[in-house]
Amino acid sequence: MKIAVIGGSGLVGRRVVELLDGRAEVASVCGAAGVDLRTGAGLDEALEGAGAVVDVLDAPLLDAEGAPAFFRDTMLRLTAAAERAGVGHHVLLSIVGVDRIVGSPRYIGKRVQEVLTLCAPAPATVVRATQFHGFAEQVASWSRRSEPGKADTVTVPPLLVQPCAVDDVARVLVGLALDGPAGEQIIEVAGPGREDLVDMARRTFAARGDEVRIVPSWDGPFGTEYSGDVLLPGPGARLLGTGFERWLAERSGYTVE
Repeated sequence: MKIAVIGGSGLVGRRVVELLDGRAEVASVCGAAGVDLRTGAGLDEALEGAGAVVDVLDAPLLDAEGAPAFFRDTMLRLTAAAERAGVGHHVLLSIVGVDRIVGSPRYIGKRVQEVLTLCAPAPATVVRATQFHGFAEQVASWSRRSEPGKADTVTVPPLLVQPCAVDDVARVLVGLALDGPAGEQIIEVAGPGREDLVDMARRTFAARGDEVRIVPSWDGPFGTEYSGDVLLPGPGARLLGTGFERWLAERSGYTVE
């Protein structure tokens, strides 16, 4: 069977392509493969003969109008091309809490993406995943400031999360693509334990030997609307195996105290 990976050059897409190698014919649908999802150029050729699509497409940083428009336009092109190709299953990666956050352009866009996928002719499975283990370091990097003679400073919101590993999520996506629709349209997946993002950042920098002063703050892209349990999975979520401490210990060059 041929499986097309939409966004196959990204963080999750690359891992999905690697896991499918030798188990299916794989088409990585991305700019490097000559496909432009903004215009649809090359899309029909990439999906020709595909029995399933794994869609891990994400948007660039866009404003409140740009993100929903990006997801709407690309998904309309993708679902139409999938219908022409006779794709039998569309597996979409989304975010836990996407239906609870108001005002985030990315979350609004992902909701549009979900709706268009589920309303398309092909059977679809939406996999809502929690944040990845590297999320704390990523968020901290956005605000890192250097001052002469002092440790760098970062601000991190005190989010409550239940992070998961990219590899674990990629395995779920691959399993659904190979096995077909699972009978559930929306599946939540999460890591095995809850974490505080500030503490995750502290442990990540400590493991790297990177001296950074961390300032907990809601002053940034994550306001208090992200507080509480809005980013946590529901009681029926599938818990994946790799916890944050194990992930941190496995990172090259990291030493966990």
